[in-house]
Amino acid sequence: MRLGVALLLPPPLGAEIDGLRRAVGDGALGRIPAHLTLVPPVNVREDRLGQALAVLRQAAAATRPFTVTLGPPASFLPDNPTLHLAVGDDAPVRALRERVFVDPLARSLTWPFVPHVTLADEAPPDRIHAALVALGDYRVEARFTCVHLLREGPGRIWAPIADAPFAASAVVGRGGLPLELAVSQRLDPEAAALVRSEPLVVTARAGGRVAGYAEGRCGPDGDAWLDTVVVDPEYEHLEVGRHLVAAFRSESAARGCALRYGTDMG
Repeated sequence: MRLGVALLLPPPLGAEIDGLRRAVGDGALGRIPAHLTLVPPVNVREDRLGQALAVLRQAAAATRPFTVTLGPPASFLPDNPTLHLAVGDDAPVRALRERVFVDPLARSLTWPFVPHVTLADEAPPDRIHAALVALGDYRVEARFTCVHLLREGPGRIWAPIADAPFAASAVVGRGGLPLELAVSQRLDPEAAALVRSEPLVVTARAGGRVAGYAEGRCGPDGDAWLDTVVVDPEYEHLEVGRHLVAAFRSESAARGCALRYGTDMG
């Protein structure tokens, strides 16, 4: 697998940075989310993914949320035709990078590590110089509360597959077998391997706009689980929720599953 470790720019800042990337013609826009690279692309065997995730969790557990200043714009010209936002007060970024730059996520590097947020790579020098002048006063603060592991997919599209918050995991069951409880924004690949059910999502639209959705799964044991029903308040008068549940139940039955119960109806 081709993996990378990065600090993803949180919303709404990520959208703002993407706007700058669009303005300067970043060819990676849409393939790579706005980010600050900690570990550039590294090849990791699939059977070592668990080790990579452990490195990510351990590094995050030893880190606390931090804020850095991004900007002003800079470039690595003449060595590398990039336009990027410099990182001020980068000590916490460098400390985190040292923690995650560990086998199997370590690799040889062409250039020394310099924390930055790329706005454009392989850009024409004249465009870089123009952007340096136009954005010379741009500065923004970014607060990071977690670190992400990303994987490259088809079309060279990078997407996060795991995240680890900057907080120590809770441990329960001391005296017996310790149980570590880690909070994250998404299901990590190791946990996802436990899921043997098929996802099922029903989306309702009214006049071309999304009015709500029902999300759940059908299991190999013949049970269907309705996890979430979300309805836009603007369309509540259409009884969207009732129709979504009915459609979910019908599709579950068509797949040979019986709907048992839901966990989050809102």
